[in-house]
Amino acid sequence: MRTQIVSIEDISASQIVQWNRWACPNGKLVSPYLRFEFAETVARARNDVRIAIIEDAGDTIGFFPHHKAHGGIVRPVGAPMSDYQGVLAANPASISAQALARAAGGSALVFDNWHGPMADHQRHNGTQCGSHVAAVGDDGARFLGERRALYKDHFKKTARRQRAAERDFGPVRVTLGDPHGRAFAALSEWKQAQYRDTGKLNVFGIDWVQSVLGDLRAREGQEFSGLTAALWFGDRLAAVEFGLVAGDIYHSWFPAYDPELARYSPGLLLLHGLFEQAPERGLSRIDLGHGGDHYKKYYSSYAVPLGQGRVLAPGLAALGIRTWELAEQAVERVPGKVGALPGRLRRRWAQVSAFEPQLAPRLASFTGSIAL
Repeated sequence: MRTQIVSIEDISASQIVQWNRWACPNGKLVSPYLRFEFAETVARARNDVRIAIIEDAGDTIGFFPHHKAHGGIVRPVGAPMSDYQGVLAANPASISAQALARAAGGSALVFDNWHGPMADHQRHNGTQCGSHVAAVGDDGARFLGERRALYKDHFKKTARRQRAAERDFGPVRVTLGDPHGRAFAALSEWKQAQYRDTGKLNVFGIDWVQSVLGDLRAREGQEFSGLTAALWFGDRLAAVEFGLVAGDIYHSWFPAYDPELARYSPGLLLLHGLFEQAPERGLSRIDLGHGGDHYKKYYSSYAVPLGQGRVLAPGLAALGIRTWELAEQAVERVPGKVGALPGRLRRRWAQVSAFEPQLAPRLASFTGSIAL
């Protein structure tokens, strides 16, 4: 096999067609994040996006969109903000992630949501999770009725909260689309307050993230685009979610709600409205992402396996990762918060490093996002 690294502008029209065909095994799109258009959108916001073209006997057998190695570490395009990552290929199991890391100029490939098999899985140190998918089909009301029959208590509680919201504020409704940007502006404000209050990295404060989201919002209504959904209690905006749309999939991405209205479960009410209206938009599947099993189980039809971890090749970055992990394991034996601190700092540094490839803004974001 031979791998060449190119810029996204070097991908031809025929290669784009092949890329998107591989994103749709058996004619069914796996996720909007695996489409060429997602990598293209990120590339417009960041100048470090590269594409590995994998060839065998002169034929292209795969593409791997990623960010140029920083500090010897290679990350899939959009990571850690991309909820699906991986190689686009007819047979991804034949492609070595370790070889990809070396070809991309690094010695470590770090990923959060790897989809599909990996040729060198024995070198993969990580965990597995599942992205929950609601198969809504062509009738959202029928889908909710079927889930209600399975989880009567949950749906009764949600119905009571909706009645309470209607009593206190007026009709509860969900709107899809945000032409004036009012709903998205509220989402941004709520998310940044949430990040600040919880001491998490303020993703919405990062320039390239705002550029990507703005680009996707401008596409709203197109076949590949962002979609803003808003929940209203009367004239009061209660919750907003920004998701990614392609094919027949809506992928839930950034949800937030008015904290003053938490007792009404606005996030769930927004989700119910999405289920009801999705088929009208040609959407038959809603991907809820991984995590949140405590509520997603009520709506999940199946889960798509995703991997979190890293593959290492010989090099300084790999050595540094192994050394830090050994030190972390040693300190974990110390009881209390002290033992957990190195792991917490490593995870935060890794997250900030992915979002901020340049050292100066990385250090500023890291120190500003740590609440000890």
